[in-house]
Amino acid sequence: MKSAEQQDTKLSFEADLFRLADKLRGNMEPSDYKHIVLGLIFLKYISDSFEKKHRELLDEYPEGAEDRDEYSAENIYWVPRTARWSHLQSNAKLPSIGRLIDEAMIALEAHNDALKGVLSKDYARPSLSAVMLGELIDLISGIELKNADGPATDLLGRVYEFFLSEFAGSEGKRGGEFYTPQSVVGVIVGMLEPYKGRVYDPCCGSGGMFVQSEKFVEEHGGRKGDIAIYGQESNHTTWRLCKMNLAVRGIDSDIKWNSEGSFHKNELRDLKADYILANPPFNISDWGGERLREDVRWKYGVPPVGNANYAWLQHIIHHLSPTGVAGVVLANGSMSSTQNGEGEIRRAMIEGIGKEAGVVDCMVALPGQLFYSTQIPACLWFLARDRSNGLARNWKLRDRRNEILFIDARKMGVMIDRTRRELTAQNIELIAQTYHAWRGEAEAGVYADMPGFAKSATIEEVRVNGYVLTPGRYVGSEDVVTTDESFVQRFTQLKAKLETEFATAASLSTKISANLKRLSVDG
Repeated sequence: MKSAEQQDTKLSFEADLFRLADKLRGNMEPSDYKHIVLGLIFLKYISDSFEKKHRELLDEYPEGAEDRDEYSAENIYWVPRTARWSHLQSNAKLPSIGRLIDEAMIALEAHNDALKGVLSKDYARPSLSAVMLGELIDLISGIELKNADGPATDLLGRVYEFFLSEFAGSEGKRGGEFYTPQSVVGVIVGMLEPYKGRVYDPCCGSGGMFVQSEKFVEEHGGRKGDIAIYGQESNHTTWRLCKMNLAVRGIDSDIKWNSEGSFHKNELRDLKADYILANPPFNISDWGGERLREDVRWKYGVPPVGNANYAWLQHIIHHLSPTGVAGVVLANGSMSSTQNGEGEIRRAMIEGIGKEAGVVDCMVALPGQLFYSTQIPACLWFLARDRSNGLARNWKLRDRRNEILFIDARKMGVMIDRTRRELTAQNIELIAQTYHAWRGEAEAGVYADMPGFAKSATIEEVRVNGYVLTPGRYVGSEDVVTTDESFVQRFTQLKAKLETEFATAASLSTKISANLKRLSVDG
């Protein structure tokens, strides 16, 4: 774990850098300026990665320095001389710098099929100031590749990710269309633990779910490449952001684009994913449902024409492998709506169909003000194809077919500005650890209900409640939290209780193992 001081230093660096870049924006709209800045950061990453490898080859294997296979073998793009950052930096003060950047982008696409159609090539337009572009190049040139806390390219990746977040905040509702707040992604990744296998997002935006999944793998001793990334996006501009975001992280992926979207032109029709993480647009009424009245994906019932929520859920379930799990962000109304057959679809997802058990594993109610795009209250659905056991990393889970876990996190989080809330690392840890213990994960400890926060309800209890999945109906109440201090105290108590139960479970496990060994010897 990185220290708070290290995290603050990084945040300060990235925030200062963004403020400097934002000063250069002038009267330009953030939605337009975003592509200018992020495109240049991407270009620097591509160039720096290439030149680093180029220097290594010149020292160790000079004849391979101009061999493209030496670069592609390490997932490094080939960068022709006119596209290298050093070339742009040395010409940054020229009035023709916009044209030179466009030529660099065109050359990159010409030499790398994977970048076709990804890069912006309109830096030479008259409305862009050559002086501003030159100053941006100077600013971005100051981002050092060497980073003591990780691989050399991590810093550029973090800067790209931070800038995406800040631009999303500046754009408000439009920003939410391409960016899911990191703390929300953190909850989903922390609960699903995408360790190995296929990871899919049918509406992947700028790729934040994938970036966080790769981070999880690396932080838990895995390697890049342990997970295979698949996604689809219907907005071409957002698809370009996603491709660049993954590239600056060195993440290989298969991200599809078409304007019709995952419902009507499912580019990954045969994919069965081990993990699906998604934040579909809420309550979309114009999803073209009237053209999809009969579809193999509508296993639990035909979703209403006027709302895509249950179409998304069933599309996601359809793409899960036999032991696959999913985490999906949806509007709160999805947990209780009975309009146009939604209640019946939800009942079938809970009860199961025929001999197949239900797929709803856990529901999490989120606090308000987490999202850039909407003030509509949101929740997380966690779905599992195999609830009889299922898998978590290398562990078999317990049979949960007669239960659903409800977590009410509405009181969690801290305000980071006047309008937006963020879940803390401690909040995310408590939510995820509660789910892990409830699923019966090895080393996760013994689960216990926590009034006002978590409740393991039987399917019969859900049945009595008319198949409404709102956590507040099940978790009960706790003492009213009136101050930040009392919340901290309560959180500390809950965490201490969990840790005590985990320790007790570990002690019992040790005693049982010792007794089994003794019996074996005596026998």
